[in-house]
Amino acid sequence: MQYDHQGDGGPTTKGGRRPRRPRRRQILIGGGLALALAAGGGAAYKAGLFSDIGDPVSFGKIQESATAEDIRPGVLMPTGPKAEFTRTSRLPDGTQIAMTTLTGQKSGFTGDVWVWVPKEYDEPRYAKSAFPVLISLPGGRGYPKNYWGTGPGLGLQQAVIDGVKAGTSLPFILVMPVINADTKHHFDGSDIPGQPKMGTWMADDVPDFTKANFRTFTSRDGWAFMGSSSGGFGAFKHVLKYPDRFKAVIASGVDFVPDSPLWKGNRQAMDENNPEKLAEKLIKEGGPEVWINFQIGTKESGRDLAERFMREYGRGPVHTRLQVIQDGEHNGKSYVRGMREGSLEWISKVMQGPTPDPAVR
Repeated sequence: MQYDHQGDGGPTTKGGRRPRRPRRRQILIGGGLALALAAGGGAAYKAGLFSDIGDPVSFGKIQESATAEDIRPGVLMPTGPKAEFTRTSRLPDGTQIAMTTLTGQKSGFTGDVWVWVPKEYDEPRYAKSAFPVLISLPGGRGYPKNYWGTGPGLGLQQAVIDGVKAGTSLPFILVMPVINADTKHHFDGSDIPGQPKMGTWMADDVPDFTKANFRTFTSRDGWAFMGSSSGGFGAFKHVLKYPDRFKAVIASGVDFVPDSPLWKGNRQAMDENNPEKLAEKLIKEGGPEVWINFQIGTKESGRDLAERFMREYGRGPVHTRLQVIQDGEHNGKSYVRGMREGSLEWISKVMQGPTPDPAVR
């Protein structure tokens, strides 16, 4: 499906010395920087007084001093090896979006992954705690970029920040991989026979990469998906296909059946990636329980399909919910608004959150 989205997070630059600026410019920056720093480091970046885009990024410095005795039950410390991240954006609160290139050990596919980590992750009181992960998938081409990561203007990260402040959202780690192998085809987030293994990439390699670099939960209570359009299909499908690994999903403007022409009529393989077939199988087996939140705008089609799925499969271990976005369209801005209006709070109640150390203030 075609998907409207906004632009990227800005150009990246290589390391090295920055060009010398005119003296007048230096004076202006000096005065403005002092004011911005007085208001907080994030304000300086928001004011655009300097840029560190393209610089290397390191996450989770506070966890390096943790010993084996410090590790809590249910918490997986980063397993390594560490990825090399490059900063692509910085938000007003000082948090940052960074990108790395990942070669999946199981899929063999190489693609870019963007990551955003909430500020709580680097607070000493959470140094021994895991954080929930929300794997966020784009629609449209979904290659070579993921607009959730390269377009912070869509507001996904800020919605989580604001939700944490309001007590309506967990401080999710957002992991934002590409979902397609090229710009010519869409792969239904699946291992289509004879094609790059995009299903294995998202269900295995991206979670393994996340475990290698961040403090995560050992149980599925800390793992969820969100996605829009064709990315919503991939997110939706993975939760139903791997309910032992992922617990919940926010699926926006979603497709309901695999429809890539690359399947070439391979019915068995399609059925193995069909949410309706997967839900039916899960109901028959009696679990594990999964939670599915659909988001549909009133100015887009698909509500009837979501409601039909809820009627036919929203029972037993399959829990469903519909977030109707008034005047919402088939785009990221609308879906983030839906998340602010209820979906983030809903998924936060389903998932496990970090636990602060009471001995650390």
